Amino acid sequence: MLDSQYSKPRWLLTIAGLLLFVCDIWTDIGLALTYFLEEQYVWCGLTLLFVVTGVLVTQIFSCSWYWDDINDVLMMKPDEKTKQSGMSKRELAVLHACGLGVFTRYFHLLHRGFEVLWIRRNCCTAEEIRNEHNKLFCAAADLSMLKLFKAFLESVPQLLLQLYIQLCHGEGSYMQYISLAFSFLSVAWGLVDYRRCLRRSLPHLREMPSGIPTFIYLIYKLCTITSLILSYSLLLLLSTYTTVGFIVLWLIGTIWAHLLQTNFCSSKSLELLYRAVIGVILVFTFFNVKGQDTKAAMLLYYSLHFIINLTALLLLALLKPELQMTTLFLTLSTLIIGGLVLGLVCLLLYYFLLHPRGKNRVADEVDGLGKQTETRRITNFMQP
Repeated sequence: MLDSQYSKPRWLLTIAGLLLFVCDIWTDIGLALTYFLEEQYVWCGLTLLFVVTGVLVTQIFSCSWYWDDINDVLMMKPDEKTKQSGMSKRELAVLHACGLGVFTRYFHLLHRGFEVLWIRRNCCTAEEIRNEHNKLFCAAADLSMLKLFKAFLESVPQLLLQLYIQLCHGEGSYMQYISLAFSFLSVAWGLVDYRRCLRRSLPHLREMPSGIPTFIYLIYKLCTITSLILSYSLLLLLSTYTTVGFIVLWLIGTIWAHLLQTNFCSSKSLELLYRAVIGVILVFTFFNVKGQDTKAAMLLYYSLHFIINLTALLLLALLKPELQMTTLFLTLSTLIIGGLVLGLVCLLLYYFLLHPRGKNRVADEVDGLGKQTETRRITNFMQP
């Protein structure tokens, strides 16, 4: 059942999410500048590449969603001059071209939320209040999807790149550690925020409880992702040709999304971009791409996950035997194996004991609030 109240703590957490979003981008830019001043131009270029990719893709999807919302309203009221968030399509396009699309969404969510929660909370009927809170949840859901894109297109690749650089040089700078910390926080925030927004935005789903269920879900995701990133960094350390393997994994994920015939976007070209982004995400973690029964797919995915982790450690031991008894090898082995085991234990614990599904529901992923665009959008998005 959908919680009808968009609470004040949730509004304050939105501000915290905005600050984290900004800090994550600017620490990466600051790190790139540090590399530039140290004449490490390759590292500078790669660091900036992930920032630009994350920003560009989120702007494209944000703008297209605004336009979809305008088009849907025009279909119902063709004679009206329709705007979205007080702006026309051209104005929205200019804002997104300047990289301000996500900030525009934050502004309107915070502005509308402030009005609903503090100014007009006693000036509307119960039905009007419910509608306003539902709009806030839908706006928050859009933001959560964009932050999830940004997390896996910028923050996660940034973690992999910076870990690889540190392993190559044997030490890291303060700026690297700060960037790693904010990237890690951004991934954690994006995962939990999306999960909770998903369950709050769809009326047929129970809300994800805070506390232990949320914590267990977060540990499952972070541990499995971290163990995989560490394994990838070891494979990169052994050979930079490992990037070819990353491309193969991305292609497999993208082709799988194509074979499942995802229908998230309103245009074919944007749908292809969406499937390519899914491919990137699947390189690092599992998501239910089409809202289907995923037991077999999840088993296959984490079996491959285990093989990659084991292969990375075995190859490092065989090709660099001098590292077998070093603190570095023992630490990485513990983090990779321990992280994978703990992550999988939390996965089983969450889905068997803590998952907030009702007894009479067949699946989580079914159609949502009828014709509401925002809800339909998150219904067709990836499910954790």
